[in-house]
Amino acid sequence: MIKQSFLILCISAVSFAFGQKNPLVVKDSLAQKQWVDATYQSMSLDEKIGQLFMVSVASNQNKTATDKIKQLIADQKIGGVIFSNGGPVQQAELTNTYQKSAKTPLLIAMDAEWGLAMRLDSTYAFPWNMTLGAIKDSTIVEKIGKQIGKHAKRLGVHINFAPDVDINTNPQNPIIGNRSFGEDRENVARNGIAYMKGLESESILSSAKHFPGHGDTEKDSHKTLPQIPYKKERLDSIEMYPFKKLINAGVSSVMVAHLSVPGLEMQSKIPSSLSEQIISGILKEKLKFKGLIFTDALNMSGVGESKKPGDVELAAFTAGNDILLMPKDVETAKARLVKAYESGKISENRLALSVKKILMAKYKVGLQNYSPIDVKNLYNDLNSLENDLIYEEAIENAITVAKNEFDLVPLKKLENKKIAYVHMGDDDGDIFYKALKEYTNVTKVDLTEISSFTKSIAAYNVIIVGHHKSNESPWKSYKYSSEEIASLKEISKLRTSNLILAEFAKPYALLDLDLQGVNSVVIGYQNSKIAQEKVAEVIFGAIGANGLLPVTANPDLPVNKSIKIDSLLRLGYSFPERVGVNSSKLALVDKLVQNGIDSLMFPGAQVLVARKGKVIYSKSFGKPTYDSKEFLTNDYIFDLASLTKILSTLPLLMKMEEQGKLSLNQTFKELIPAYENTDLKNVTVLKALSHYGRLPAWIAFYTSTLDKNRKPSGEFYRDKPLPGYSIKVTDKLYLTDAYKDSIYNRIGRQELKSNRYRYSDIGYFVFHKYIEDSYGDGQDKLADRLIYKPLGANNTTYNPLDKFPKDIIVPSEEDNYYRYERVQGYVHDMGAAMQGGVGGHAGLFSNANDIAKIMQMYLQGGVYGGERIISSRTVKKFNTCYFCKEDVRRGVGFDKPDARSGAPTCGCVSPKSFGHSGFTGTYTWADPDEELVYVFLSNRTYPSATNNLLIKSSLRTRIQKAIYNAIEN
Repeated sequence: MIKQSFLILCISAVSFAFGQKNPLVVKDSLAQKQWVDATYQSMSLDEKIGQLFMVSVASNQNKTATDKIKQLIADQKIGGVIFSNGGPVQQAELTNTYQKSAKTPLLIAMDAEWGLAMRLDSTYAFPWNMTLGAIKDSTIVEKIGKQIGKHAKRLGVHINFAPDVDINTNPQNPIIGNRSFGEDRENVARNGIAYMKGLESESILSSAKHFPGHGDTEKDSHKTLPQIPYKKERLDSIEMYPFKKLINAGVSSVMVAHLSVPGLEMQSKIPSSLSEQIISGILKEKLKFKGLIFTDALNMSGVGESKKPGDVELAAFTAGNDILLMPKDVETAKARLVKAYESGKISENRLALSVKKILMAKYKVGLQNYSPIDVKNLYNDLNSLENDLIYEEAIENAITVAKNEFDLVPLKKLENKKIAYVHMGDDDGDIFYKALKEYTNVTKVDLTEISSFTKSIAAYNVIIVGHHKSNESPWKSYKYSSEEIASLKEISKLRTSNLILAEFAKPYALLDLDLQGVNSVVIGYQNSKIAQEKVAEVIFGAIGANGLLPVTANPDLPVNKSIKIDSLLRLGYSFPERVGVNSSKLALVDKLVQNGIDSLMFPGAQVLVARKGKVIYSKSFGKPTYDSKEFLTNDYIFDLASLTKILSTLPLLMKMEEQGKLSLNQTFKELIPAYENTDLKNVTVLKALSHYGRLPAWIAFYTSTLDKNRKPSGEFYRDKPLPGYSIKVTDKLYLTDAYKDSIYNRIGRQELKSNRYRYSDIGYFVFHKYIEDSYGDGQDKLADRLIYKPLGANNTTYNPLDKFPKDIIVPSEEDNYYRYERVQGYVHDMGAAMQGGVGGHAGLFSNANDIAKIMQMYLQGGVYGGERIISSRTVKKFNTCYFCKEDVRRGVGFDKPDARSGAPTCGCVSPKSFGHSGFTGTYTWADPDEELVYVFLSNRTYPSATNNLLIKSSLRTRIQKAIYNAIEN
């Protein structure tokens, strides 16, 4: 029965199967048929049988080995080559050499399931199938397949032996595991089809493997013959299910595994790859597959070492395979097939069936018009930014929250959290730790002797354990050590702490754990850089989580479990192209900032750009001083100068206005009753914040405290804290407490200026006093408690030396007129210095990342991290220009773009945008229309505040212009 059906199959294939579903037939089937027939007719028997063989070569082998393949191509007329290890340029050059030696163009193959990096150095590794199996949206998997197909095509590869559609129902499987989309047959089939479509869209032949299903084994067919012990009904409904779906969807080829499957093949010593019953009877006849059929590698132990040379290849071909992959001895095997043909064991129809299918495949991939591979720019083409964009999207959609007691993830109320990170596993977790610290203070606690460890960890109310295992290959160790299991158990017993387990290995790692006491489980699947960063973003709510478990990971974590997590609107971190910005154009910012350093505008700077809630550019340039040995990093903090106004005083005033503690129509005499009989009495909050109150620009308070030699007078200062001298200007200069009243008395004596619009610091002295008097607490403590801690802006502070080491604080000046020392860690502004470093107009220090959080909060209408900091009504109210008709561009505290000149911006921002600049060389701006935040920090006042090159150059707004020019469309 099989032989009769087989003959019918042969005839239908030779006649090109018109009107039937054949994945090898192209749209112009007549031209394809003519080329195939003509090529076949021109071949000798030697050449026809040679087409059946695909041999292995590694581009990193020595010349003797690679030349041997060249000789096989010339002498044995082999039909294809499968490349293994090496490098892309070497492989491309070898491919060109081999194709030149072949009469009929070679079919070039690779086993590149997760991309060329499965075999080649200097190429890109995409997520493993099990990672992709966690993604609900299969169109993302299709994108991955398409990108891998692009890479294969660029390298001259025609068939990728992928996707692996084995259903991994056995956690102990030593060879499949991460290579499988999971244990659910529908999920495996759906993602297998998506991956296949992606490959095929780039004219790369796909291959479903390992038929009839290698997922439920505990042995490696490279070393022995595994057995699948199930009955035909189970095999048909589970193992073969994805193959049936992919065949119906048009998969180009199927690879047959070396398995003992007694439910399908009664002869115990015949592996599936040599079974006529399985290949011809089931795959071809029952499943009606008309594409190419490959054996798995014939040099594997699982196919049987007891057969004589050539017998395995002959058995594989007569069983129904078309291409004999990686035979041990091509010459012997080929001679054995020729002899079988000549004796009639192999018919002409049988030979034509396979050879014509091979030629059809070659036509389909364009080998009828072969051209050599261009190696120019090959590396860059295979390592483009597009890879990262697709990878990031895949990981974001794969991350799975499998357990989440108390809705712990994402973390809320950061002001109440004391967080520790504990590293487990034998791979690096530094990227994860660094990503966690972008959101709030996180302390790394070393996993040492258990008793001392649990004592130190108990001080934290949130513990994040990261289990990091090698991302090098899917076969690497993934399990916890016995010591780690014991430690995790001890941590989970702590009643004062909530425990989050972040898993950066395949989910089976969780099988060994007792998850009682583990409150949240977040699975990132791999320990790649992007996976570590994205898991941190899920934990803190920068992105949501939608992934599902592709396998059963624990008795408490069944397959397909998925807990949806929504974003808390915290800033995430991504690539410019993810939010419509061209990274090549954005790179101009690098040049502009470096030009600023080279032109001595400032020693160092930080620049950050965020769009649509994603930080897409965050870099530090230069050094703390021109003479410094160390370079700046994003951890350094700068004196923000007047940015203090919108980052400290303004949000506090907003909250007060909401609470009824302040009205924009209130006057200064109402804020400070002592001003009732002064010129300032009728200046309103609205006018002062809009710089429309006729106030003087600033007052040089410090000059009246200098002696005749212009040095700090002993009348006002001491060199150490003493009773009555507690206002710390520097660690060697303490101002008399009595001077605080002198500041406000002097302000009260000021006369209003004639011009109504004048930028002024003076109102912020008044606001500073009113804020502190109203709350009965210092502005530094208030801002920290009400604004910065809820935002996780823990690098934002007054008097940074109280919290940070001096060497990460950028100096602002070599002061030779007041403090007579390097100003580092103390506020540059003299008026703020005379208030103990805490002013309403100056005194704040921070880094670009923290400033972006505050500006993003404004952009989001006062919401950040799941908390409402300020009402949207209030943000809108303060971001309004009330005196624009009087040529005042200012909002209420915020600077706004001038309607005519665009100043103080690039002139390319929207009228809704807002921000501020600072004397020390700082600038930040937010644009609701473009959902964009820009932060520029520098210490242009170092070594001298007389350096105006930054201001004259308009560098800050030229950078802003470059950012807007980089926005696509």
